[in-house]
Amino acid sequence: MRKKILWSDETKIELFGVNARHHVWRKPGTIPTVKHGGSSIMLWRCFSAAGTGRLVRIKGKMTTEMYRDILDENLLQSARDLRLGRRFIFQQDNDPKHTAKISKEWLQDNSVNVLEWPSQSPDLNLIEHLWRDLKMAVHRRFPSNLMALERCCKEEWAKLAKDRCAKFVASYSTGLEAGIAAKGASTKY
Repeated sequence: MRKKILWSDETKIELFGVNARHHVWRKPGTIPTVKHGGSSIMLWRCFSAAGTGRLVRIKGKMTTEMYRDILDENLLQSARDLRLGRRFIFQQDNDPKHTAKISKEWLQDNSVNVLEWPSQSPDLNLIEHLWRDLKMAVHRRFPSNLMALERCCKEEWAKLAKDRCAKFVASYSTGLEAGIAAKGASTKY
């Protein structure tokens, strides 16, 4: 069953994030400044044990309509690309955009089975591991602007190894059991 789950989530990737290192030479006595605002992108993506699905940039603040459009344009195609068949199970968290009426209707209209996800749950989504890998790979490339950041994200997402995806899915039971044993507290998974 785990091999039929299509995991999904959104994340923010910062151009000058905490994981990024930028080295610059400054004249002695000058004060370094960092300009904030507009220095990140939001992404939606999905994966399964078979590998990575589509990666989509979210332009602006995501609305329920935008989320439905992301599903419409990417979810079923990702499932086809990953050869999950029509009876795959879709994982999403309980974000209000995910549980909104138009999102639920789209999923029902397209016969998508949704994995029941506990509210207020510890972060059990396996895709968090891939986000970490992606962010580290992107920041090693030191993109200099948002267009380069998006390009790097798409290139690095496509490179994430299928065996790594399969490993995360195979370890899910272990992480879930650790979460239950920790009564929702942090685990090493």
